[in-house]
Amino acid sequence: MSFREIKIEELQMNPFTKIGKQWMLITAGNEKKCNTMTASWGSAGVMWGKNAVTAYIRPQRYTKEFVDREETFTISFYGEEYRKALNLCGTVSGRDRDKIKEAGLTPYYVDGTAAFEEAEMIMVCRKMYAGKIEPENFLDDTVDAKWYPQKDYHTMYIAEVLKVLVKE
Repeated sequence: MSFREIKIEELQMNPFTKIGKQWMLITAGNEKKCNTMTASWGSAGVMWGKNAVTAYIRPQRYTKEFVDREETFTISFYGEEYRKALNLCGTVSGRDRDKIKEAGLTPYYVDGTAAFEEAEMIMVCRKMYAGKIEPENFLDDTVDAKWYPQKDYHTMYIAEVLKVLVKE
C-alpha cells in the first residue's frame, strides 16, 4: 500500500467521530521495535500556533514507554473492517504477545516512527508537552470516581502534527 501526503487544511474529518466512535491507534517506536494501542480519547486543533493533537495514555500501558522515549509518534485511523484489530490492540499488551501480528497489521515506517499499512490516514506527530492529569484539578466531581477508580491518571501529550498521510 502507498500513502500520499496532504496539507492539513485538506482534511475532511470529524474528530468526534474519528476519535470517539471509530477509534485510533497511537503508535511509537522504530524499525527495531514498536508498539501500538487503541485510543478513543483525544482531540485535534491548534495549540501554541501549531496544528496539534492531544493523546492520553494511562501509566500501565506498554505503548507509553515508547511514546515517552521517542520524539515522535503516530496516530492513525482505520475503516470499520479493522474494528476487531483495533479492539485487540486495546485489550492485549504488547509486553506479553505480538499483538501487531495477531491483529494482522503490517508495520509502515515513516520519518523515524511507525504506523500501519492498513491505515486510511496517518498523522506523524512531534511531542511538545507531556503532563499527568492531576485529580485535584477536576472541576466536575464525577470524573475521578467514574473514570479513575484505580487512580491510574493519564498522561496528556500535546503534539504538533508534522505530516498527514492518506491512503492512495
